Amino acid sequence: MAFTDIFFLMRFLPIFLIVYYVAPNKYRDAILFIGSLLFYGYGNHRMVFLLLGLTIVNHFLGRALVKPRGITIIENGGGVGYEKVSILPADRGKDTSARRKVLLILAIVLDAGILTFFKVRALRVAGAGLPLGLSFYIFKMISYQADLYTGKTRVPPTFFRTAAYFTMFPQIAEGPIMRYSEGGFDDLRERKYSFSNFERGVEQAAAGLAMKVLLADRIGILWNEISKIGYESISAPLAWMGAFAYTFQLYFDFWGYSLIASGVGMMLGFPEIINFNHPYAAKSIGDFYRRWHASLGTWFRDYIYIPMGGSRTATWKIIRNLLVVWAITGLWHGGTVNFLIWGLVLGLIIILEKFVFRKGMRKFPLWGHLHVWILIPLTWVVFAISDLKQLAMYFARLFPFFHRGKTLDPMDWAVYLKQYWPFFAVGIVLCIPAVSRWLRAHRKNPIVVIAALALFWISIYFTVTSQGNTFMYFSF
Repeated sequence: MAFTDIFFLMRFLPIFLIVYYVAPNKYRDAILFIGSLLFYGYGNHRMVFLLLGLTIVNHFLGRALVKPRGITIIENGGGVGYEKVSILPADRGKDTSARRKVLLILAIVLDAGILTFFKVRALRVAGAGLPLGLSFYIFKMISYQADLYTGKTRVPPTFFRTAAYFTMFPQIAEGPIMRYSEGGFDDLRERKYSFSNFERGVEQAAAGLAMKVLLADRIGILWNEISKIGYESISAPLAWMGAFAYTFQLYFDFWGYSLIASGVGMMLGFPEIINFNHPYAAKSIGDFYRRWHASLGTWFRDYIYIPMGGSRTATWKIIRNLLVVWAITGLWHGGTVNFLIWGLVLGLIIILEKFVFRKGMRKFPLWGHLHVWILIPLTWVVFAISDLKQLAMYFARLFPFFHRGKTLDPMDWAVYLKQYWPFFAVGIVLCIPAVSRWLRAHRKNPIVVIAALALFWISIYFTVTSQGNTFMYFSF
């Protein structure tokens, strides 16, 4: 089941919301867990047992990893909170530290091992794709165990609360990778059940649906058309159009998903999660990836980069840490060589920005913006094309002085530009932060409301009448 399925939009979500809000607050985590299993099992019924098994094992490992004492549980309107008192892991003694470390290693090896097994299997066995959302809920499980170990999560987790966190259907397929402490799981009083929060959630979800159905899917047709034509015969302008088409398709597909996920979460009382912060307004590639898929970036920072020493170490170690993190980032997205190249290229660019170009980019901000708009589409081409020969051919068409291939029609770009320029124009406008700020500030304006309603029902029309494209990050 996907967010763009009419079954989800018109049946599952409305019925679930009714059940969720009719139930007392203390049962809502259990309802969220059960509803999430139904959501996941709708189109992935075999793998639901893998998700359930990992949830159970990680819960009990977490309970054994940290058993805090000195907490006073407070019943507060159906919610559970705790007083700020001294908290010490149970049985703190000479063997506690070693035991906890062994448990943490066991949990990480188990979770990472499962992810690695399915990643390798997907590469070696034809037709064996990854279980839906595996990378995202595995990352949640690893961060959960690490936060229990370090004491960032101090309240003893109950089963349904842990299970709801791991499996919650708004985030299970593509994230965002919310931390346990960010969703009010430590303290249910942090969840906000209000009409205004619900209303904002509906608005975000509707905006995300429109981005996916009306923009990402439409502009993505151009990239598919270029693939069918054959890279060796397209002109250089059309090759650049294709690179930007894929750039916008990936951005609005994933931003759209993130808005729907955050919006549905807000309908359920969870805080808003900003997974994209206008990355194409960034002043450098490093800044771009602090704004792009922010929850994944902070996950790699907190659980890989900083434990390796981060930036508070010798220069050569910083370079090593960045290359390791970006190599893992590339391989996480896919096991083919192009993903490793993509990750390492980005790592090298960020290293150059950090140690070579930093002063120049600060002095000339325009350089940084152009840097982003030229280099990011080129790196997305590496991301998109797994066949290295075809990848080399595409770059030869982007830069025709390589003299590879033969352009069949030098004016092929004009035909496609005439057809797709409205999508490019809308995409560029939506990349401007001031536009989003204006829409947020005027979201109650009757004209904006009417336009939003029209876009929503047009999106529903396209959802019903088209075959529907899955979200691009489903395969990662």
